[in-house]
Amino acid sequence: MVQFEPNKGAIGMAFKKDAKLVLDFLAVCDECYVTDQEKLLTDSGEFKIETESKTFKLTKDMVSVKRFQKTLHVEEIVPNVIEPSFGIGRIMYCIFEHSFHIRKGDEQRTYFSFPAPVAPYKCSILPLSQNPEFTPFISQLSEMMTKFGLTHKVDDSSGSIGRRYARSDEIGVAFGITIDFDTVNKTPHTATLRDRDSMRQIRAEVSELPGMVRDLAHGTLTWAEVESKYPLFEGQETSKKE
Repeated sequence: MVQFEPNKGAIGMAFKKDAKLVLDFLAVCDECYVTDQEKLLTDSGEFKIETESKTFKLTKDMVSVKRFQKTLHVEEIVPNVIEPSFGIGRIMYCIFEHSFHIRKGDEQRTYFSFPAPVAPYKCSILPLSQNPEFTPFISQLSEMMTKFGLTHKVDDSSGSIGRRYARSDEIGVAFGITIDFDTVNKTPHTATLRDRDSMRQIRAEVSELPGMVRDLAHGTLTWAEVESKYPLFEGQETSKKE
């Protein structure tokens, strides 16, 4: 190691009350600085130090340079680079925060507006009631969704259709297909497709809906394009099998 070896008596006589300031400065100098000043001390017999308040000139009789070896049993290191952790948890929290919304005018209705490509469930299949006449259409849609590799859920619980829509919205399901009595009574068989964010619905043939959801989920089709092609749903026309 290399460090300054001050002559405290000579420094005290030369600088009086500022001697401690000089000694404190010399005590914290690093090896590179000490080596540079040693060269000046050898060549010219003096060098200057600059503290926060004053400049001092030191001569050979005030300071020398000492070289020695020192065994370190513990070395403390302050890192120059800090690498923060950024795992999947933080990414998920950001997605949740930016996707969380409350329906205007109803603070109880909350929903996650996950983009369709990343929504955990792409679609809900919602029969209007537990009427057994809806079962074949539920099975048809579910099988086609599975064939297309689309995550979906069937909610045939006894709650109202509005409550089931809200329940799907709360977990971020992107779209919802509703089977009603018009699906059973009319040919070709049609059902409604609902967009989670706008809550708007269109009506299309049952056989077309899984492919439509697939294209929406993959981002190759937009909801605006769907609305431009299919009529908006305003209400079913029949309430029981004719």
